[in-house]
Amino acid sequence: MRDCLRLFVLPIALCCAGAASAQSASAPTREHFAPKDWEGSYHDLHYSPVVKIGDRVIVSGIPALEGADDEAKARWLFQQLQAHLRAAGASLDDVVELQSFHVARDHEEFRRRLAPVLKVHREFFKDHYPAWTAVATPGLYSKDASFELRAEAIIGSGRAARAEIAVPKGP
Repeated sequence: MRDCLRLFVLPIALCCAGAASAQSASAPTREHFAPKDWEGSYHDLHYSPVVKIGDRVIVSGIPALEGADDEAKARWLFQQLQAHLRAAGASLDDVVELQSFHVARDHEEFRRRLAPVLKVHREFFKDHYPAWTAVATPGLYSKDASFELRAEAIIGSGRAARAEIAVPKGP
């Protein structure tokens, strides 16, 4: 009887141990980063400014807080985005998606507030543009911010970026 148990239990135990070992070996690592002066986000507000899972980098919303006008705030914001990405080993070339949130009461105000961000966006993303969703909202967590930006990047994806998109013909 004891030999029968060994014949059945031992192979099953070995299979389970092997499966658990293979699963943990293939699981991607998750790392948390905070660029200089953003450490309070993690320790005080309990969110990660940057999370890296394998080669995927997720940047939490960065509020546009510094600058005399919306264009200067947008420039500061994209510089902060660069610093956040750098903390995880990524760059603007690796950004595949942006989401921006703009405080606005109506569509006209939304378009007006988006215009300086679009202008600065062109300075930082010269080609191979990321996907981008811009959203109007009545408010943000940072009450002094008129807009905020979050991003996702895939490390290395910018090296082989292609865009075979026809240029539209004029009217």
